Amino acid sequence: MQVLYGTVILSLLVGVATSIIANSFLTERIAIIGSFVGLEHTLNRGIAFGMKIPGVFQIILIVCALFFVMWYAAREAKSKLSQVGFGLIIGGGLANIVDRFGDGVVTDLFQVGSFPIFNVADSCISVGIFVLFWEMVILKRSGKPRLSGAV
Repeated sequence: MQVLYGTVILSLLVGVATSIIANSFLTERIAIIGSFVGLEHTLNRGIAFGMKIPGVFQIILIVCALFFVMWYAAREAKSKLSQVGFGLIIGGGLANIVDRFGDGVVTDLFQVGSFPIFNVADSCISVGIFVLFWEMVILKRSGKPRLSGAV
């Protein structure tokens, strides 16, 4: 489980640090690839992709989902790859919760095309879901060995 815990801590720290940096220094949009890709400081009161849910229900939903993922990870994260996936999801979720404390908003900063602006924590959650999908569906179907190891 060291891989799981390490991934949670790393993704939590990077997610929180980038939000602090964005809040402190990102005062205007920085174009990376013209108007298509850039850094743009945005405060998000919603949850994933700006979806709006009333405050109390939002916190309850996020905390319940995070506890479910932690419970499931404790039972099912046997391979190193699944520990990385679950660790990214948990760490990203925790980073967004930490970011939301105080003013009730999450700092988003990455803008790509017309896709909703997102942050590092959101990316961790998305990549974690992809890693779990990859391991559970693609590698299982192909018969390729998974990154196993009792840790």
